[in-house]
Amino acid sequence: MYKGVTMEQKHKAKIIAVANQKGGVGKTTSAVNLAAALAKKRKKVLLIDSDPQGNASSGLGIRTGSLKQHLYHSYTGGVPLTDVLIQTKVSNLSIAPSNIDLVAAEIELIGVEEREFNLQKLLQSVSSSFDYILIDCPPSLGLLTINGLTAAHSVLIPMQCEYYAMEGLSQLVKTIRSVKKAFNKELFIEGLLLTMYDKRNKLTYQVAEEVIKHFGDQVFKTVIPRNVRLSECPSHGQTIIEYDIRSSGATAYMNLASEFLKQQRLSVCQ
Repeated sequence: MYKGVTMEQKHKAKIIAVANQKGGVGKTTSAVNLAAALAKKRKKVLLIDSDPQGNASSGLGIRTGSLKQHLYHSYTGGVPLTDVLIQTKVSNLSIAPSNIDLVAAEIELIGVEEREFNLQKLLQSVSSSFDYILIDCPPSLGLLTINGLTAAHSVLIPMQCEYYAMEGLSQLVKTIRSVKKAFNKELFIEGLLLTMYDKRNKLTYQVAEEVIKHFGDQVFKTVIPRNVRLSECPSHGQTIIEYDIRSSGATAYMNLASEFLKQQRLSVCQ
């Protein structure tokens, strides 16, 4: 069975938090496009937009400002998560959308008992309907990210190939260890994903070597290149799979989905 998933959970979705407290590393891009690539491979996927910026939602063509119900209402208003889910234009891909209102959730949850488990409880009602649930966490280490890590079986860490990325990574790993100790003993790192990879830049190779030196086979072999089409597709409300399936960005995320699924099959056999 999936690493970190008990036999009682075998009929439920594998939940992956996509997290990095550093902004601009391709976190939301990776959450959206990996979800779309998995859906393209006929897996039933749910994307949880747990970032108040709502970029995952708008990137999938959802007008976040006109939403009557979204993730905030499930977090704080008792609205069942099933009531806020939207089937996207991508077959097999649904989303729990959000917008800037979600910022208030962190404040409103401060006095709530077991506030770190809020998202975990919400996902229980939908877990059996999907193969994979990806949580796009905000670029911070606040309560929304803690909720994502507590609800997840594993963490996927997108990491830009630049010098300062290493500093932020150590802080995130410490947070993951703290959440594992306090709230989620089965949490583990699914993998580190190198993004904005520029093979013409010597620094890219140096950062990649350093990450592999420290994390070994926890680093995905697939890297996400710098790609203009990847930058363009969110403004059209499309994933890279829809926008330009022949682009290097689309190829990279389809390869990542294949590598990810192979990893899941191997973990079942262990």
